[in-house]
Amino acid sequence: MSRRGTAKKKTAKHDPLCRSRIVNMLVNRMMKHGKKSLAYQIFYRAGIDIKQKTEENPVSVLRRAIVRVMPKVVVKTRRRKKGKTYKVPVSIEFPQGKLLAIRWLLGASRKRSGTSMASQLSSEIIDAASKKRGNAIRKKEETHRMAEASRTSAHFR
Repeated sequence: MSRRGTAKKKTAKHDPLCRSRIVNMLVNRMMKHGKKSLAYQIFYRAGIDIKQKTEENPVSVLRRAIVRVMPKVVVKTRRRKKGKTYKVPVSIEFPQGKLLAIRWLLGASRKRSGTSMASQLSSEIIDAASKKRGNAIRKKEETHRMAEASRTSAHFR
């Protein structure tokens, strides 16, 4: 008998201090070479910076930043006959958009100039959450512009 439908769906775990799944997802993407405790330290230092600058809960600021960076549409390449490739706009679901937003926030914070990763991360999160600017927001707008430009190829989905 087939056991295809019996697999349980994995649930994300919470981080120890904030009890938030989104923080755990961010820390897992930030981690390099398996150093999770260092990634947690970086995030908690960034949380202290966010708390001092905005006087709000850092987790709610992070959630707001992720919602503002999250794309609604992405562009995927599709191969058609005779070797032609087309860029096709595809709408994405909430979990995939959340992962892209986290990835873009971390990439933009790594490219920032700053003294430490915690200060870079906190300034990028604050920019994305309250000021609606920063490299992560720019990446989202660029993705939406590309999807709008390639809307003529949407029938190749």
